[in-house]
Amino acid sequence: MGGDYYVSLEINRNATDADIKKAKKATYDKFGEEGLKRGIPSDLGVNGAWTEGYTFHGNPEKIFRSFFGGDNPFGDFYAEDGSDIDVGFGGLCGRGMRKQDAPIERDLHLALEDLFHGCTKKMKISRRVMNEDGYTSSIKDKILSINIKPGWRQGTRIIFEKEGDQGPNCIPADIIFVVQQKNHPRFSRQEHNLIYTYDIDLEKALTSFSMEIETLDGRLLNIPVNDIVHSNYTKVVPGEGMPQSADPSCRGDLIVKFHVKFPEKLSLKGKRLIKQALTL
Repeated sequence: MGGDYYVSLEINRNATDADIKKAKKATYDKFGEEGLKRGIPSDLGVNGAWTEGYTFHGNPEKIFRSFFGGDNPFGDFYAEDGSDIDVGFGGLCGRGMRKQDAPIERDLHLALEDLFHGCTKKMKISRRVMNEDGYTSSIKDKILSINIKPGWRQGTRIIFEKEGDQGPNCIPADIIFVVQQKNHPRFSRQEHNLIYTYDIDLEKALTSFSMEIETLDGRLLNIPVNDIVHSNYTKVVPGEGMPQSADPSCRGDLIVKFHVKFPEKLSLKGKRLIKQALTL
């Protein structure tokens, strides 16, 4: 053969399109680009579909154009709608891109005070990283810092891109932390508002009183209530709720709900006095 290399490339006229594509893929799977450079013996045909030799003159791109109809050897292996399909080339898929591992999600449990003030949480992860030789790997720890912004809500997602296990034939997974708000002993939360339930007896419900509520930042609010407290009554204190993450200077409201404790029993005299008071 001298300095020339030969690759059987001419297609039998009687072969179907499916036969042609199958033969093309089988040839490239077996020999790859190096096979095109070094040459494939002409007797390695596929069911007689390859008949004549092709002389290689040192231009693999030209070979690809002739062999596959373009510079991309994967061009025939797309779905009919144009999307990528997995052809199983050593972890490669579609147009030759590596697959990324599925995201890894972990809950991040935060106290309501953390979401009110904002804070920094440091999370230690252990992951597999590739060594310098590019073939072996080892387990190493890494610290991820999460800057919690005031006003973040339940379900907020913090994404660390490609911080998962490394491998020679994959893109590391993204690590995602999902905010989960811990239960608070005094407050519950609705969007940017804080809800507080205050216990009072029937006497206070029917007369005026004042109440003290400690806020999440340690202040003591003194709130007067001059209305009659009924079952659906609420007291709204503007601007004493949660900060908004887009603008922490803007805050929701504190909404106070009431639980009225009724006496378990009354004496005859007590009932008479109540009747007299309610008829005034």
